Amino acid sequence: MKYLNLIRYKNLLMIAVMQLTVLYGFLEMQEIPLALAKWQYYLLIIATIFITAGGYIINDIFDQETDAINKPEKRVIGTKISENAAYNLYVGFTLTGVGIGFYLSNVIMRPAFVTVFILCAALLYLYATNLKQIVLLKNIIVSSLLAFSIIIVGLYMIFPATDYTNRDQMRTVFSVLIDFSIMAFMINFLREIVKDVEDVKGDYNQGIQTLPIILGINRTLKLVFGLSFIPIVLILFYIYINLFELTYATLYILGFVIGPLLYFAIKIWTADSQKDYKHLSNVLKLVVFFGILAIGVIGINMHYYAS
Repeated sequence: MKYLNLIRYKNLLMIAVMQLTVLYGFLEMQEIPLALAKWQYYLLIIATIFITAGGYIINDIFDQETDAINKPEKRVIGTKISENAAYNLYVGFTLTGVGIGFYLSNVIMRPAFVTVFILCAALLYLYATNLKQIVLLKNIIVSSLLAFSIIIVGLYMIFPATDYTNRDQMRTVFSVLIDFSIMAFMINFLREIVKDVEDVKGDYNQGIQTLPIILGINRTLKLVFGLSFIPIVLILFYIYINLFELTYATLYILGFVIGPLLYFAIKIWTADSQKDYKHLSNVLKLVVFFGILAIGVIGINMHYYAS
């Protein structure tokens, strides 16, 4: 269990479920050629998870002092696992993820695509060691990497199978993945700011510049309140333009994405305790998860129930 806590297994499971939903709930409903066989797609999921797990581990290695203040009860490195063992795990997960990425890049005859995995691993290391000291940049990096876990599916499944006969259809399918990756980015960006509010004491003691430290907690929460309406408005506009005739998909998104986002906006205005911040962070985590599952709902609605 201590190793599972170290790699944030719940977050990794969420990524795996999201990528499986993209395959079975959306891509396979489109009747398009896909570049990877299913077992190779599972390897893509494993590679994504391993690179992410490595990122969690290296971040925890460099965050030991901060975590001792913010969440001492959840510390693993230095209490249950030695720092040396954590480094070995980091190297093992990262090299295995990059190795699988190298294999898959050659399978789709795009060997240069392995650079994607190398860059992600390097960015996670730089984030843990230096970049998270820069205000907002840490939030952008984490949110971008989550969004990229969706886009990478298009890079390895759609792009290599695209030719002049199916270019328009493949572009449309890829654009849906990009749309949902943008949604995941926006919502997770809000969550990262809320997490900064939750961790303000430890970050301050370690000299990490975050919005709550620069603006103050109250102003930051009011800013998040205002920013929360951006994804709400954009998602409603997206529904109106693209999904209004898909009744089940529309109802799902209104109930499981827009509803919780409105709840978040209302609660963030009056949030004033660690318990509130943790609760709101979990709400946004669920919104991201349900939002990506919406791809599957849309695919099923289009395939079986579209008028």
